[in-house]
Amino acid sequence: MGRQMRVLLVDDEVEFVKTLAKRLEMRELKPDTAYSGEEAIKYAEEQEPDVIVLDLRMPGMDGIEVLRQIRQAYPTTQVIILTAHGTEKDKEEAEKLGAYEFLRKPVDIETLMDKIKGAYQRKLELTMSAIAFAEEGEFDTARKIMENKEEK
Repeated sequence: MGRQMRVLLVDDEVEFVKTLAKRLEMRELKPDTAYSGEEAIKYAEEQEPDVIVLDLRMPGMDGIEVLRQIRQAYPTTQVIILTAHGTEKDKEEAEKLGAYEFLRKPVDIETLMDKIKGAYQRKLELTMSAIAFAEEGEFDTARKIMENKEEK
């Protein structure tokens, strides 16, 4: 792996986030933390995360709204919902908005690690295919330009 995976943990329960961050650090991850939806969006604007582990119920901007904004602005960033209070309706909404996974607290740390790795893999695949399409597109444009020159 070239660069360090950028993981952002978002939850208004400060102690929970700090503990989770420490447990992930013990597994070679270096997650950043945000304690509100607004903070998460601000962080994403500054350094686009690869994977966001996101709580649903937060004061101010809730997890669903964060998910909506992140998926719009950063379509390759993968979002894992991790909530204690999620309903089936929340789960359906999150899936519709493109969440990678919907997990309930308390979560087994190994399960979460697996999901984060899977989400990161998905981000890499999406990024690679986007690059491939862009290059293909440029190639087609270049070919069309060449063909036009030959016709003249």
